[in-house]
Amino acid sequence: MLFGQLFHTAIKTAHLEATVRFYTEVLGMVVADRPPIGFPGAWLKPAQPGAEAIFHFYAGDAAKESDGSVQTGTAAIDHVSVVCQGYSAFKARFERYGLAYRENLVPATPLWQLFIYDPNGVQLELTFHSAAEHEDVPVIPQERRYGARERWFQPALYRQFEAAMA
Repeated sequence: MLFGQLFHTAIKTAHLEATVRFYTEVLGMVVADRPPIGFPGAWLKPAQPGAEAIFHFYAGDAAKESDGSVQTGTAAIDHVSVVCQGYSAFKARFERYGLAYRENLVPATPLWQLFIYDPNGVQLELTFHSAAEHEDVPVIPQERRYGARERWFQPALYRQFEAAMA
């Protein structure tokens, strides 16, 4: 028996185009080939040679609950963590788009973290190794410090991604 690495995360969305725009423009991912599954959606992958799709987005009827609604947020799963590089560049991009985010330094490790929500209310953790960042350890202002129970998702901040699609 073997339990391997995480293959992908599937996220339901009522706003496919806005979600794809967020992941490509803000996070720098690229659209991956997706088989003809039979319902709307998109697969996204890191913009690195050989990378596989790690986010699968379901839209249309496949994303709907029996009452027709589409769930939002991460619920019992608090967040999805992805290894990244370019801590300051990600922060600058979040600020350029006017998106709320949080920061954390994992005690007694070389790991730095940025937390942000996607347009569906799914919390993402971007994890960085200090040795790959080639910059000073971040000084985190109190108002940006990550708190495990804090929820700062503000749907209105993500309307810009939908507005551009209209």
